[in-house]
Amino acid sequence: MRNDARASTGIDGLDTVLDGGLLPNRSYLLRGGPGTGKTVLGFHYLTAGADAGESTLFVNFEEPTERIRENAATLGFDLDGVEFLDLTPGADVFTEDRTYGVFAADEVESGEVSGRIIEALDRVEPDRAFVDPLTQLRNLVRDDYQFRREAASFMRYLTDNDVTTLFTAQPIGNDAVGDLEFLCDGSLELRHERKGRTVTVNKFRGSGFRSGSHTVRIDDDGIWTYPKLVPTDHRRQLSGDTVSSGVDDLDALLHGGIERGSVTVVSGPSGAGKTTTGSQFAKEAAARGERSVIYLFEEDVASFTHRSKAIGIPIDEMRADGTLSLVEVEPLEVSADEFAAWVREEVENRGAQTVMIDGLAGYRLSIRGEDDDLVREIHALCRYLRNMDVTTLLIDDVGTVTGDFEPTSDRISYLADTILFIRYLEMDGELRKATGVLKKRASDFERTLREFEITAEGIALGEPLRNLRGILTGTPEFTGDE
Repeated sequence: MRNDARASTGIDGLDTVLDGGLLPNRSYLLRGGPGTGKTVLGFHYLTAGADAGESTLFVNFEEPTERIRENAATLGFDLDGVEFLDLTPGADVFTEDRTYGVFAADEVESGEVSGRIIEALDRVEPDRAFVDPLTQLRNLVRDDYQFRREAASFMRYLTDNDVTTLFTAQPIGNDAVGDLEFLCDGSLELRHERKGRTVTVNKFRGSGFRSGSHTVRIDDDGIWTYPKLVPTDHRRQLSGDTVSSGVDDLDALLHGGIERGSVTVVSGPSGAGKTTTGSQFAKEAAARGERSVIYLFEEDVASFTHRSKAIGIPIDEMRADGTLSLVEVEPLEVSADEFAAWVREEVENRGAQTVMIDGLAGYRLSIRGEDDDLVREIHALCRYLRNMDVTTLLIDDVGTVTGDFEPTSDRISYLADTILFIRYLEMDGELRKATGVLKKRASDFERTLREFEITAEGIALGEPLRNLRGILTGTPEFTGDE
């Protein structure tokens, strides 16, 4: 539950991960290599404090103040309300002879830095501070022991003065950074890897938080964080209604249709008619005045619209009256966490009652991980949609055209309340299609297969295919009279 007394990071998604934000008057470590977004996160953190009327202090060890202000401005951050303590080395360090006689250089320079920090804290009296990076202190002391001692004293001084502090750290080739994690109250880590950008909370004293890696995106507006979807945090009253496809023979196959709030997998090989079948449910939902959203992972909007109009699905009219949203998804640019946030926006803020994902092969690319990652992510998304009483259609492309029957791919059949499959058949030298229901949890269903055809008027199903065996192999044989 969100606690209004917490210090917001300035990033809504990250505040969600932190169960509302940072606990005040504590110190937090922000780890990450170069280019992971540590300083940008600091911009969010300090401007959020300034906007809330707090006094803020940026202690910069590495980059001069003017360059920081310029970089912040390119991302739309106004740092006019932020005080700076610039501890970056000036040009004189390179040009002047800085010898100190009988005193060690680290003793003199460390003392100078400490004095300037104390003076700034007394002058600004900050509510929150951002130190970037604290690991620069290592260059001012003789060894790791002295660094840990100085860092612990610095953090203690800040918290004793009621300052909520976020400090960054970069790898410095030893265990000194790891030791900082023991000294602070919380630790966050930013990563930029092949799978994308993420943030992970490794430690957060005094509070719960969302574990795991959460997607981070950096754009011209700064940092966006997309927390992992937690289905149990969301729930609506389930209606139990039956949802018609609008095709009488298909409804007969399903004993009336599919249940609202259920998950239906429409599976089959490429070109069999899976997307058209799923779109038929969206068309019928529009006729009831309900909103649907179709996520296109494998086809662009123009192509989908053209094909649908050719078989009597009025996509343009549905979009114009607000009963349909088409979202074209580039899977290599959108993570599963970000996609889940899009779905939540449609369901919770725009009233979508039907969600169709076309298809799972494209969604798999957005995971960019192992097969177990796909099952875990789609499980969370389907459970969320089920809890929200949203009808879900998953378009699943199976690799085999004929031969061994594969009801679904990637071990997702357990997610489905209903599995509707489409199968190619070779009969008398002609390529034809059949459809049937393999599974339906909420009711009985017709256990025969019907010939399946897509015409200019839409989906058409024939009479049950009888006197045939081996239909699921794709090469049926007659067992009696036709």
